[in-house]
Amino acid sequence: MAHTGKRKSTPALSPDEIALFRETIGAVDPVGDPTTLPPESQKTRPKPAPRSPERLSDYLNDGGMSDGFALDEPIEHGETLSYLRPDTQPTLLRKLRRGQFSCAASLDLHGMTIDEARSHISAFFREQRRDVRCCVRIVHGKGNRSQRQIPVLKRMVNHWLPQRDDVIAFCSTPAHDGGTGAIYVLLRKL
Repeated sequence: MAHTGKRKSTPALSPDEIALFRETIGAVDPVGDPTTLPPESQKTRPKPAPRSPERLSDYLNDGGMSDGFALDEPIEHGETLSYLRPDTQPTLLRKLRRGQFSCAASLDLHGMTIDEARSHISAFFREQRRDVRCCVRIVHGKGNRSQRQIPVLKRMVNHWLPQRDDVIAFCSTPAHDGGTGAIYVLLRKL
């Protein structure tokens, strides 16, 4: 039998059932005027915010780092990060992992929001790209104090940096320099 979408009517209550209900409930104080009902809210679809010129310039100033689906990327609490630009020799990543580049500067993202972290990374990289190659350290944290101990900034950094043209490689640091809560980043001059 096909469902027609119509609601079945409920059987009327007998006077005895109504009396039993009222006796069980007891005295009731009305909350408001029963003749006025609140207006039915209309369901509206959320509209994306228009991309203002300021917002577009913020995006471009941040090195074009989009958030995309970064928070959907499965990065665990103690997972190590590693990236090497496809057109680069693998020996560079090995040297970076071994700490064979001197670290020119460090940026700590603890306590920052995602937007603040993105802006700070871009400004930090602009300052540091003076040399042909430059190694810096970014401390993104391990996520110990975030909800459900999910490393949000770690995920975002792992998502943002490969989008940047100035990033040659990055990898998690050794334990003495932050371990899985920090990365070394090898930058090239643009």
